[in-house]
Amino acid sequence: MKTIESGIEKRRAVDRGRRISNATISLILSFAVTAAAQSERINQEGRILGPAPVVTTPTLFNTPQADAIVSAMQIFPVTNPWNEDISRRPLLSNSVAMITQLKSDLSSSRQTLRPFYEMNYVLVPDNQARVTIPFVDYPDESDLDGGTYPNGSYPIPSNMPIETWPVGTGSLTLQQWQMDATNVGGDRHGIIVAPGAGSIWETWQMKLTTSGWQASNGAKFDLTSNALRPAGWTSGDAAGLPMFPALVRYDECERGAVEHAVRLCVPKTRQEYIYPANHYASSIPATSTQYPAMGQRFRLKASFIIPSGWTTEEKAVCYALKKYGAIVADNSGGFFSISVCPDDRFSSSAFNNLSTIDVSNFEVIQTTGPTEGPRSPGAPTVDAGADQNISGLNTTLTGTIVDPSGTATIFWKLYSGPAAVSFANPNAATTFVNFTQAGNYTFELSADDAIHAVAYDAVIVNVQTGSPTPTPTATPSPTPSPTPTPYPTATPTPSPTATPTPSPTPTATPTPTPTPTPTPTPTATPTPTATPTATPTSTPTPSSTPSATPTITISVSPSSVIEGNDATFTFSSSVVVSQPVTVGYVMRGSALNGIDYTLSGTPGQVTIGAGQNSAAVTLHSIADHVREKNETAVAALVSGSGYKIPKRGAKATLTIVNGP
Repeated sequence: MKTIESGIEKRRAVDRGRRISNATISLILSFAVTAAAQSERINQEGRILGPAPVVTTPTLFNTPQADAIVSAMQIFPVTNPWNEDISRRPLLSNSVAMITQLKSDLSSSRQTLRPFYEMNYVLVPDNQARVTIPFVDYPDESDLDGGTYPNGSYPIPSNMPIETWPVGTGSLTLQQWQMDATNVGGDRHGIIVAPGAGSIWETWQMKLTTSGWQASNGAKFDLTSNALRPAGWTSGDAAGLPMFPALVRYDECERGAVEHAVRLCVPKTRQEYIYPANHYASSIPATSTQYPAMGQRFRLKASFIIPSGWTTEEKAVCYALKKYGAIVADNSGGFFSISVCPDDRFSSSAFNNLSTIDVSNFEVIQTTGPTEGPRSPGAPTVDAGADQNISGLNTTLTGTIVDPSGTATIFWKLYSGPAAVSFANPNAATTFVNFTQAGNYTFELSADDAIHAVAYDAVIVNVQTGSPTPTPTATPSPTPSPTPTPYPTATPTPSPTATPTPSPTPTATPTPTPTPTPTPTPTATPTPTATPTATPTSTPTPSSTPSATPTITISVSPSSVIEGNDATFTFSSSVVVSQPVTVGYVMRGSALNGIDYTLSGTPGQVTIGAGQNSAAVTLHSIADHVREKNETAVAALVSGSGYKIPKRGAKATLTIVNGP
């Protein structure tokens, strides 16, 4: 970590690591982002970003205004290494040896993870006035951006924050810290972000003097590209990497998930850099592979159980360390540490528990290269279909998946809406969905081939209060040839639930008593298609016995699905059952029973008692499984003696998410 090194030590380290002069710059290819979302701005976490942010005045990082802006930003493409899901990557063959070496390089009191309040940033408008800034140490490895050597031309505002302000600067004013009035020295990183232009500028040892701003070096990065700096060039970081995309920020901690890899500093590195780094600063030979290279990726082990009593911020960081990992960016001089924004809105104890995570809880993984992993060809694409306005309580979601691998997992989920819904099959591109009330619903369709960035798209369904399709269940004359609309929509396989003639709407709760259809025999015209389970023609109303076949739906209050809370799943039968009905269910998704949650009763089974029409199972969250993209689905399959099971079973699914 640079704050531990003196400026002189750092300068020597950079000198030692400089191998390629600017006369031998190699061309870095930039790869286009695959269409992660065709009509919506959706990030790598599956979070819908909304309209692109607009900055009208220089905005400091520790404000609600900055939160709103960075929350709506796509910080580098979804295929970028900082945004890469590495939770399934294989271990490096010498991972154990590297962790052993790392522990031996740390004193006995420093063999745990340390969060340090370091880099901050300012957001500027595209028309921010440019300021001349001399680069006094490494102008030959700096982006001048329109300046004249050795000076850069950077959009520096008057409220430019410098590293550690305000948390680590005591009573000093921002201007006093800009000028280093107390001669503290140190790394003094500066980060400027222009969301509109898609650019970031980062400096090292930045200071305001009587003559104006100066810094040791400067680097510019394109937020819309995966392009790297020229090989061998440093940046504000010793690894030649950007710092802004790696910071633990206030806005994402409050959402409950850091959505990218974090910046990691280790005590010692070797003379080598691997993608996405392009500079090293070390005297240890590259052959000493027990030491990490710049760009090496560490991951918190999946087996590490995050205590339920930890803070939201700590859980958010652990989530990132498991899913996105940490990338080695600098030498620390004796710490295994990550960088946190020095935001004065964090409580003083927000990250204290992270310092109890021993280094042995980490592992080193095999990283992907510039044309590997999410940047390789053949990524899936998704189209969730056109937005809909409907007047009934069910519809068909028609998505399109292009999956070159042929192995992608397809998944529909309710992203936001006023009430729970049920899908006929959330794992099919086209599926039937039932609503319980009117309102605006956003659904998200994803395709995950376990190699590329997950492809997402969203569709909005506006359910208006119109003829409630399900009500015609009552025996009355179904003159309006009830529910023909939903019938066709039964195409998407939900047809299983559609036992008898009355169209497959049973899934929509009511219509359970299919027998009413016999009454309006005239309507027999549309019935042919329902022949499957209706068997003995429509005449015999006596088929009341099979009519007892229940349709099972599952519901849960969205407000109860919060990390650490108990969420109660209610299994409801469309009819009061005369005999006990056993519902077998499975939990699907990335959450693990006993690690992320525990279940009440007999796992995988719940019984609706005779004379009842519902039963409940309580899921207790003990970790962070209820985040978006780390969801758990519940599927129920009805079984029970004396009951007729519709073809392929009566199935209902529900996705648990922690809000949009």
